[in-house]
Amino acid sequence: MTRGLRLRPLLLGTVLAGAAVAQPPPSPEAAPAPGHVTTADGRHTLNLRDADIQALIATVSEITGKNFIIGPNVQGKVNVVSAQPMRPAEIYDVFLSVLRVHGYAAVPSGSMVKILPEAMAQQDAAPASTRTGSADELVTQVVPVRHVSAGELAGVVKPLMSAGAQVIAHGSSNALVVSDRASNVQRLVGLIQRIDTVSDAEVEVIPLGHANAAEMARTLTLLADDKSAQANGEAARVFADTRTNSVLLAGAKSTRLRMRALIAHLDTPIESGGDTQVVYLRYATAKDLVPILEKVASTLSGIAPPQAREGESGALGGSAPPATIQAHDQTNALVISAPPAIFRSLASVVRQLDVRRAQVLIEAVIAEVADSTASEIGVQWFTAPQRDDGSIGQGVIGGTNFGGPNGTSSLLGLATNPLGLAGAGGLSLGYVDGTISLGGEEVLNLGALVRALRGDGKNNVLSTPSILTLDNEEAEIKVAQEVPFLTGQYTNTSTNGGANLPTNPFQTIERKDVGIVLKVTPQINEGNSVRLNIHQEVSSLAQPVTGAVDLITNKRELTTTALIEDRSLLVLGGLIDNNVTDSVSKVPALGDIPLIGNLFRYRSNKSDKRDLMVFLRPQILRDAATEAAVSSEKYNYMRTEQLQLRGDRQALTPRDRRPLLPDVHDFLQSPSLDPPAPAKRGERR
Repeated sequence: MTRGLRLRPLLLGTVLAGAAVAQPPPSPEAAPAPGHVTTADGRHTLNLRDADIQALIATVSEITGKNFIIGPNVQGKVNVVSAQPMRPAEIYDVFLSVLRVHGYAAVPSGSMVKILPEAMAQQDAAPASTRTGSADELVTQVVPVRHVSAGELAGVVKPLMSAGAQVIAHGSSNALVVSDRASNVQRLVGLIQRIDTVSDAEVEVIPLGHANAAEMARTLTLLADDKSAQANGEAARVFADTRTNSVLLAGAKSTRLRMRALIAHLDTPIESGGDTQVVYLRYATAKDLVPILEKVASTLSGIAPPQAREGESGALGGSAPPATIQAHDQTNALVISAPPAIFRSLASVVRQLDVRRAQVLIEAVIAEVADSTASEIGVQWFTAPQRDDGSIGQGVIGGTNFGGPNGTSSLLGLATNPLGLAGAGGLSLGYVDGTISLGGEEVLNLGALVRALRGDGKNNVLSTPSILTLDNEEAEIKVAQEVPFLTGQYTNTSTNGGANLPTNPFQTIERKDVGIVLKVTPQINEGNSVRLNIHQEVSSLAQPVTGAVDLITNKRELTTTALIEDRSLLVLGGLIDNNVTDSVSKVPALGDIPLIGNLFRYRSNKSDKRDLMVFLRPQILRDAATEAAVSSEKYNYMRTEQLQLRGDRQALTPRDRRPLLPDVHDFLQSPSLDPPAPAKRGERR
């Protein structure tokens, strides 16, 4: 089918080429246009109005002697007006222009010329080297690119081409393939050649001999930020290579020349001071950096540090140190004497270590809840025979005496002093039958004593210590009392008049802290987590215990390492203690009798329950704004508490004399906190 379609236009073109000799008359569509006039000198005039395009093709074929193959889609009406006669070559140029106006193109193919739509003609366009010289001819040209990327250049050229033209970037050869009308291709080639030029924006590496590359780059960057230079496209970019102590310049040639001149003037040795420089620190402590810098300088020069050289002999021990580093505490500065290369390395280490460290606010919560209950109930008996005169008669004397856990007084003591019941807890009821004489002392004849006791005790202790510290710095907060503990005693004796008398007695006492102690060392990890080394101690004085030689303390201690997210709550440890004590005292045999045995039995019960929990909440303070916000919050909290105390009308202290913190804004704006004004020239402070 394809060959048949192509053969038909070929036959038609052959017939048109030999129209004057052909025997059959041409069809109306293929007949020469009626507006064709031939002059005596061989020139031709075309004047067509609404003529069929195929009639125009037949006329041009007759004039120029070219053979045409007409595509099946080539149709339409054309208008051509000419006032002067033209030669056949000029007629062909006009013919190509008419085809271009109507969206068609003539593509040479051997001895034939194919008339096709532009979209189809792009695939068969002739190379630029074989073009006939017409400006409207469709050609394809390969344009090599040397200095610019072909892909980037294709995006620049594409908007300048005709609607049906094409441009393809070939990456491996860095060339452009342009398919368009000959006139437009020539114009695009001229533009590409003007764009494809060598750029003077190169990169230069300038090594420095005396100055520091980072400081030099910072200075040159400030100069390169000129708005006029940026507007002209001449702004240079400056980078520093600290490893080789070099400056990298990138930009226009004129700008690089100016920067190079500035570098030559700045990279000169310092006349005053020589190799000795003073480095002021902002955050780090000077004396802490001296050992580190000495080891770094020794490593750079291959000489052992001063600590390793002490006591050594030989060439190594006698080698001079590569750098002398001293700390000046008053100004927190380092005095470094070293060659330029070593000094640059030391200065780089100082810059990386002398940074602002974040702070951590650790808030601890120590909550202790205790519940204690006690109950006692029992009956005690005492009897003795009594005569009429009040003395003890002949008979049996005896009774029961149960000592309760709360220190119940003995019956004999109560009989001697009835007021002793005031020291016994609970309810005490007794029966007295006169007085009797025991050991020459008149006492009450106490027949029976009934005692009942019920006690409840609750304890709720909440401690919230908080502490602020730098990252990787140990901090300690202590809220305690110093309690003296007896640790030893000694007494000398001397014989004076036959009696041993003590002389020079003394005791040794140790004071210990009893209260709350919190030690913590925070370490901020990557992100928002904090590693904490914690030591928490809570101690208090206990009630005296029988048999103890000194004071007794209750102590809860916790030592651990934990990882906590910023502003998160974490429980560190806890203690749940539950003690229940039941005690029964009774008379053998009699106390086991049902019901009646309760008169010969004494019972007591004691229950202690205690819950202790320790919680921790860290907060990372990375900047001054966060620190100010936290401090203001705590400050306002204390001021609010004082304002509430001022509102108490029952206090005797006058309201205006009660302590009150000033407002935080007024406190910060106080003149005593403002920095001193700078001294004028020639004035001392």
